[in-house]
This record gives sequence, structure tokens and C-alpha cells, in this order.
Amino acid sequence: MKLLLHTCCAPCSVYCIKTLRAEKIEPTLYWYNPNIHPYTEYKARRNCLVEYAKTKKVELILEDAYGLDEFCKNVADKITTRCRDYCYPKRLRQVFQYAKEHGFDTVSTTLLYSIYQQHDYIAELMDKLAEEFGVAFLYRDFREGWQEGQDEARAAGLYMQKYCGCVFSEEESMIGREIGRKMLAKGVSPTNANVRSIIEAEKIDGLVVPGALKKSLSREA
Repeated sequence: MKLLLHTCCAPCSVYCIKTLRAEKIEPTLYWYNPNIHPYTEYKARRNCLVEYAKTKKVELILEDAYGLDEFCKNVADKITTRCRDYCYPKRLRQVFQYAKEHGFDTVSTTLLYSIYQQHDYIAELMDKLAEEFGVAFLYRDFREGWQEGQDEARAAGLYMQKYCGCVFSEEESMIGREIGRKMLAKGVSPTNANVRSIIEAEKIDGLVVPGALKKSLSREA
């Protein structure tokens, strides 16, 4: 098996590399994440992965593409559905394309490790792309090692990001933490889409109004 492992960041790769090697599968990491913004964040995650790959002696291919302009143009009218409509397809299609053109017979992704990603949708999308490109998809539910991977990443001193990647997820993370805690307390799932819908509904001239957020939260519950 010649596996190309799409890798979103170093912390998410820790458990994936470890378990794949335990299966005698040696992955080649593939960095292609034009969804990460701003550039300082993009650089921090990329550089951390470069150094981690060296320490683990794993091959890393860098597809260095910082894509803020293109990203914003493509998700401006679908912010709440950007992950499914653009972010996942954009990255994963590129991975399969690269694999096909460079002799890899199998593809997987560290996105299957994160408990915050849309796991089932990612697996379904990769099944379809595998059929389209004629490159196998190696499915693993890496989420079972979430805490183990996080603990090892922190122990290794890896850069631990605070949000998924794009500028909109950054806003959802920073503003949404307080919203999320309240939503969970009331039994409402604080998904990116739910948080985003509250943020957008409560903006006046582009600014979030805290008081209105409280009213919205009570309506959601």
C-alpha cells in the first residue's frame, strides 16, 4: 500500500501516524489546506507540521497554497454550509488528484481524527472521490484516539490551534465559546452552523450585539 495521508495539522497527525505504523502502513503526509487563515496561523500550523514530520521521520509533501481570496469568494454566499460546499471538497479532491498523478494507490485524511469535523460526511465524500479517481480510500475512525493524540501532542510541545481553520471558524470559536457553553447547558448542539446562524442573526451593521444574542439563545432553547 502506498498511502497519501492528507494532513490538516501536526496535532491531528500524531495518533494517525502512530496507529497506521502499528498496522505496518507507512503514510506520506500531504499538506494542502488553503482554508487556514490568517497567514500567521497558516504558517504556524504548516511550520509545526514540517518540524514534527522531521522528528517522526515521515515523508511530507507540501502543497503550499494560502487561499484567503479564493476561499472568501467561494463561500461568501454560503457561510453556514462552507465546510460541505467548499472546504472539504476543495481539499480532498486535490488530495485524490495528486495521489492519482503521483502513483499513490490509497488516500486517507487526519480530518477523520477530529471530533469537531463532520466525520460521516467526510467518509461519504471520500468514498465518492475514490470511485471517481480510481484511488482507494482507507477509512479509519481515528476519533477513538482523540484524547491520547491530544495528550501526546501537548507533551511534544506542538502548536495547538484554537479553531478549525478559516476566518469564519475563528469568529465562531472566539465569540461562540460563551454561546456554546450556554447552548450545551440548554441541550442545544453548538455546531458551527448553529453558532454561525446566531452570530449572523444578531448582527447590526456587521457587529454582534451581546444582548440580542441572549434573546436568540433563549429562543433556540
